[in-house]
Amino acid sequence: MPALTRTAPEVQALFLGLNDALPQTQCTRCGFPNCAAYARAMAEEQAPINQCPPGGQEGIARLAALTGQASLPLNPEHGSEGPRHVAIIDEDWCIGCTLCIKACPTDAILGANKVMHTVIEPWCTGCELCIPVCPVDCIALENVTGADTGWAAWSAEQAHTARGRYNSRQQRLVREEAEHHQQLQAKAEHKLADLAAHTKGTDNAPEVDRKRAIIEAALAKARAKQNQG
Repeated sequence: MPALTRTAPEVQALFLGLNDALPQTQCTRCGFPNCAAYARAMAEEQAPINQCPPGGQEGIARLAALTGQASLPLNPEHGSEGPRHVAIIDEDWCIGCTLCIKACPTDAILGANKVMHTVIEPWCTGCELCIPVCPVDCIALENVTGADTGWAAWSAEQAHTARGRYNSRQQRLVREEAEHHQQLQAKAEHKLADLAAHTKGTDNAPEVDRKRAIIEAALAKARAKQNQG
């Protein structure tokens, strides 16, 4: 692999520019988990500029200008340029499984377990990530931009909103995971404080000791992970 030709500050500055030039649909079609990861890879010369179908050919031209590269045709392995779609949920078939909610990168789907879901259209990026996870195939895509494609079907304001919602969702997931670990830790500490009462056959000292060792090891691991974070 060729050595990076840019300095660290140049890479960072280019990354910021490239990320701003991407549509922020967070669709993963580029082969990366999000738009920022793709921008980083391009800035570090680890990915070509023609892997973003939502940005289309105009998007590639923007990336080419920023990187100083020649424009390329969109790589068909990553999809094709097309109009913008929004997801529509058939309420009669929705079973409230929440799988689409977990898949949506911008929290654009509202609902709860065993409760019908609905899409908040202004927040939907048309990423299509909810489609394959739906077990009852009740989600369809609706063309909302007609013949307009790429950046003609998307705006800088919509990209800004999508990135904000994606970042907020990531922060929420991190916070919820931390809260979940804290709850588990508190539960384990409570059980450890009176382990005999939580063990069948309180006179079974070896079993109590065995469980104590398991819980103490799990707590030590959890605390070490928390300190690293």
